[in-house]
Amino acid sequence: MSKVKHSAFKYDYLGSDPKAIQRSVSNHLVYTIGKDPYTATEHDWMMAFSHVVRDRLIERWMETQRSYYKHDAKRVYYLSMEFLIGRSLVNSLLNMDIHDACTEALHKLGIELERLRNLEHDATLGNGGLGRLAACFLDSMASLNIPGYGYGIRFEYGMFRQKIEDGNQVELPENWLTHGNPWEFPRPEVSYRIRFGGRVMEYQDSTGRRHFDWIEGDVVIAQAYDTPVPGFHNDTVNNLRLWSAKAYEDFDLNRFNQGEYTEAVVGKTLSENISKVLYPNDSSTMNKLLRLKQQYFFVCASLKDILRRFFTDHDELHELPEKVAIQLNDTHPAIAIPEMMRLLMDKHHLEWQPAWEITTRIFSYTNHTLLPEALETWPLNIFEQMLPRHLQLILEINRRFLLMLGHLYPGDMDILRRLSIIDENGGRRIRMAHLAIIGSHKVNGVSALHSELLRHSTFKDFNNFYPGKIINITNGVTPRRWLYQSNRGLSKLICSAIGPDWINDLSMIKQLEPLAEDSAFQEKFVATKLASKTRMANLINYFMGKQIDPHTLFDVQVKRIHEYKRQLLNLFRAIALYNRLLDNPHTPPVYRALFCLVERPLPAIRWRS
Repeated sequence: MSKVKHSAFKYDYLGSDPKAIQRSVSNHLVYTIGKDPYTATEHDWMMAFSHVVRDRLIERWMETQRSYYKHDAKRVYYLSMEFLIGRSLVNSLLNMDIHDACTEALHKLGIELERLRNLEHDATLGNGGLGRLAACFLDSMASLNIPGYGYGIRFEYGMFRQKIEDGNQVELPENWLTHGNPWEFPRPEVSYRIRFGGRVMEYQDSTGRRHFDWIEGDVVIAQAYDTPVPGFHNDTVNNLRLWSAKAYEDFDLNRFNQGEYTEAVVGKTLSENISKVLYPNDSSTMNKLLRLKQQYFFVCASLKDILRRFFTDHDELHELPEKVAIQLNDTHPAIAIPEMMRLLMDKHHLEWQPAWEITTRIFSYTNHTLLPEALETWPLNIFEQMLPRHLQLILEINRRFLLMLGHLYPGDMDILRRLSIIDENGGRRIRMAHLAIIGSHKVNGVSALHSELLRHSTFKDFNNFYPGKIINITNGVTPRRWLYQSNRGLSKLICSAIGPDWINDLSMIKQLEPLAEDSAFQEKFVATKLASKTRMANLINYFMGKQIDPHTLFDVQVKRIHEYKRQLLNLFRAIALYNRLLDNPHTPPVYRALFCLVERPLPAIRWRS
């Protein structure tokens, strides 16, 4: 994927020096928040300051998008049900290199940045690794000047809040939008109609060619909300576009006038439930239907938006793979493959073969799951009820694929059953991973071991049929988020030793190796580590009233206590160690402190020496 070099950033109308930032904060407090310094709460200051940072993002954002159009750049579109982007305030300051100037400006106003950063709500649009991977990719593409866009859902209620009551986990809704989100830009002019249900009408044209038209059913509106994604120290700002569900008709006026107020808004409520909650559990048929609706809702809107952007500067569909690359993050957006076929064939009237060639050249698929029983499947009857045209297309994709497979393995019905998109065992189900593999030109795992197991275990037969299709792309992290931002003391020590370039190239950390035997550096490293542990001990004392020796070996798990999270084994191990100490009180112990960060502290643990 080519990178786009922007013209040198020629303007900073608002200024990024402490004095200009101080003036901007004061102005936003009055003219955006509507408060003066005497009545403003800390949250008011945080919102005012966020708008100051946002203003400076917008300048770079617009310049970036103009550059992409000017260079007619090929764009990467990352489709994911989850984007765990976290907090944007400090990340934006560091990426735009205005952190120190902002700290100084706020200090002069009597405000501490550390207090403001803790007031910002996490954008909890994900459950964990999959959503964080998506966020890291967006950050990396912006930092590498790659024209990249994220597409997902603007869930009103994100990852659940957790409490421990009477020893049991209690899950509560997390409305991260309660106090507004200063980082998003509503785009009411960017909206698309999304259809569910209905029926497929078939007809022939004057040449005898068959055509299909998906009609009737229910319609929901997808409205766009944009969030800027800044790159690191390069003035590139890419875009994350999230879709919110809006009712096609707000309410039934006749029923409202008859006094049936609840019934009058039933349609609106059902429509907008699509973007209400992140991943409802699928314990009921209604929840299964809602999850499938969520998947198709954001995929349909995203593909329509991608094609709209393509047709801004291009007329020929055969150019689409030269200008568009779409990455499917797991199988949740795999319905994009038949949806692209529907758009190319039913709306743009391409024949099957050219439409299929375009589709497979556009899509790539990231697999996250090795266990066959954990791979996503859908009953055919649910698709027939909700997405009848897509079921037709999936069955046709499968028919053509099995014909090719049959030519390669004549008479081998077993391999046809294993690789078919349709699982015939125990009720007919659509295997979404099979659809994603067949409809993509590349498939990747997220680590070398993962990819190796995909090739030689989970998808061994596919690897034999499509040699070279399954590749490895190791799942990375964002060092700027997890080291440079989270541990400022350690990052400053590293910068003092090897300079700041490692922040954008983590491989340079190897330059620290010669210092491993340097006693002066060792002393600084130990002091930095102890300072971090002392801050942790102070936090524990503040929230739990427990005095902890900072020299204790800390084992800190920041994770939901959830049965399918393997990190739970870490907690079990800590409990086992504790019980071992109780059973053998004379065993010389290594002092440990375990803290699970949940909504409420766990009951106090009795420590024995």
